[in-house]
Amino acid sequence: MKYLLISWLILFFVFEISAQDSIPLHKRPRIGLTLSGGGAKGLAHIGILKAIDSAGLKVDYVTGTSMGSIIGVLYAAGYSADSIEKIAGSIDWDLLLSNQLSLRSVIMEEKDEYSKYDLELPWVNNWFRLSTGVLEGQELWLKLSELLYPLYKIKDFRKFPIPFECVSTDISTGEAVVLDSGEIISAIRSSMAIPSLFTAVEYDGKKLVDGGVVRNFPVKDVRAMGADYVIGSNVSSSLLTPDKVLNAIQVLMQVAFFRESEDTKVEVPLCNIYIPMPLTQYNMVSFGNSEDIIQYGIVEGRKLYPRFKKLADSLNALNSIEDTADRKLPKEGKIRIVSYDVRGLNHTTKEFFVHAMDLYTNHYYNSTDLSRMVRRASGTRYYSKIVYSLQPLDDSTCKAIFDVEENPLTFGKIGLNYNQFSGISAIINLTSRDLLTPNSRSLVTVNIGENFRARAEHLQYLGRISNFALKLSSQFDQFDITTYNHYQEDGLYNENYFKGDAILDYSTSRNVILGAGARYEYTSYSPSISSSLEFQGSNHFFTSYLLFKENTLDRVLFPKKGILIEAEGDFVYSQNPDVTAHVVTRNQDSAFTTSPYTRLLFKMDDYASLGSRSTLLFHVQAGVNFNYKNDIMNEFSIGGMVDQFHNQVTFSGLREGTFYSPAVATFLMGFRYRLFINTYLTARANVLFNNFITTSDFFTNPNFLSGYSLTASYNFALGPVELSGMYSDQSRRVIGYVNIGIPF
Repeated sequence: MKYLLISWLILFFVFEISAQDSIPLHKRPRIGLTLSGGGAKGLAHIGILKAIDSAGLKVDYVTGTSMGSIIGVLYAAGYSADSIEKIAGSIDWDLLLSNQLSLRSVIMEEKDEYSKYDLELPWVNNWFRLSTGVLEGQELWLKLSELLYPLYKIKDFRKFPIPFECVSTDISTGEAVVLDSGEIISAIRSSMAIPSLFTAVEYDGKKLVDGGVVRNFPVKDVRAMGADYVIGSNVSSSLLTPDKVLNAIQVLMQVAFFRESEDTKVEVPLCNIYIPMPLTQYNMVSFGNSEDIIQYGIVEGRKLYPRFKKLADSLNALNSIEDTADRKLPKEGKIRIVSYDVRGLNHTTKEFFVHAMDLYTNHYYNSTDLSRMVRRASGTRYYSKIVYSLQPLDDSTCKAIFDVEENPLTFGKIGLNYNQFSGISAIINLTSRDLLTPNSRSLVTVNIGENFRARAEHLQYLGRISNFALKLSSQFDQFDITTYNHYQEDGLYNENYFKGDAILDYSTSRNVILGAGARYEYTSYSPSISSSLEFQGSNHFFTSYLLFKENTLDRVLFPKKGILIEAEGDFVYSQNPDVTAHVVTRNQDSAFTTSPYTRLLFKMDDYASLGSRSTLLFHVQAGVNFNYKNDIMNEFSIGGMVDQFHNQVTFSGLREGTFYSPAVATFLMGFRYRLFINTYLTARANVLFNNFITTSDFFTNPNFLSGYSLTASYNFALGPVELSGMYSDQSRRVIGYVNIGIPF
């Protein structure tokens, strides 16, 4: 009996050892991670991921909805939490969540008209219709395409470095749709397609919107994937109490998220570690507070670090074979595109689209190249949305599929502007493409207000990639301009100015053009209120010129970085003055000349970002009329803070037209600080030099000026509201300056 018992014990231990040696890999408890939607508040998830990484805890499955799907898919793709934090900090959220391109992507000939008007009405079905205001998310799509490019071959999301699923809502049934395969960019974009804000996404025969409508916190889905232990991070807020539902929008949002709120009550108990972060002081669009939101998540993550560390140590201590799955972001170099397909073209041809992209088959491209090419085609303004997918072929090459939505060919545009100099104006524009000839843009703009202005232009694109352009234009301006004597208002005269212009230019890139042109100019002055400086009459002449222009600014309003340079060299042919002057000149024998002369014009604006809130700005402007003493009506007008009319040299500290000079140079340095979202404070200081090459026989002005300004700005739907105080050391006067909207 004793020997039998000993034999039985030996067999038992041998069996146990054999059993331990055969423990399968999946025996270790699997960790699931669920990240809720919540718009900008979802950036707080990054802080939780940083704590998980610091603890050495390995996540086996990830699910997410809306912003949670964006953060989640980056983590599942192999990006570390630190990398995701850097990505979030470097993103221009204003651009990413808008229908606008970066100004750098727009072709040079289109930059002056881009994002200039308050309202743009497309001509559809023989009438102008209101824009839906719904975002296509073009830039968001491209950014995700760049970040997830290494996964383009993987169509099964469960084969990502960390298996992943996201949730959308079928708009036709109202049911949740779990996305685990297909095109990952389309899946993520559909998961965050907030109704009434983003357009719905066509996906596998369904039209999908934000998963947060029905399942904002998809814990049950990560359980279904195989998770034994779930960490859930939830940034969504509960429904508003009755006393906080104050308007129709809040009522609609409250109703829209009834189902989501009920679903969350079911999902929360499924978590082993539940992390509520309601962030009630922020909302879904508080991307201007992204740094603060991420920091909030980091603080919460530090509180949870001991639990994550204990969990990681417990899993590592298990007597099981270590998980050896590769969780790093795959490396993927350039791919060779051997074929392509373009879907959705109506007004333009496939050849035009491919040429606009500058796409060649059997060439190698990476994600940055493809994004640049998409932005290049979008920058022609013919297309409202361009998305692509890559289909791997058996020989390690790819076929590119482009899905395109075109802009209507004709738009009516309206803008409003008030400026202390030009008064209140309604600016009405009609722009049509391919109206007169293929690959062209024609427009007419009228400024109706205290000063009448009108411009007509026809732009003809030439060349395979439209890098040559012929522009024919004409413009008429009528201004009432105040004259000054020793910095005091002295009189008023009416100026009429007309020009006809023809220029052939060549774009060396999206941001640089070289051009040669000819221009006819006509100017007439007639006093309305007599002053000590009085001219009456007209002058007209022809000019030939060479032009260089560079524009790398990142946006039209309040740019953070980039440079704008405009340089022009002119040869002014014989003039035809018919002028009477009632003024005492330096030389009593002076007469108005008809001689030709040369002139140079130069302007530069430079912006350098000093962080997320601060921008340093520089402005240099110069104009020189050589051998210009007793010429007339082509001097440079000094003063004003907004560039509005020909030959104006802006100067902080003086009103428009305070002085006139044939040779002037000004240098400005400024500092802009963002106080709140869309609210800025800008300080400027500038100096101006006069008469350093040519001195006029008709105007007396100081050789040196210095001035300063402080501007409070708010950027709202109708453009910027700018309130300034200015001071000049020479005038010794503090004066106000107001500008609202974008001028003509």
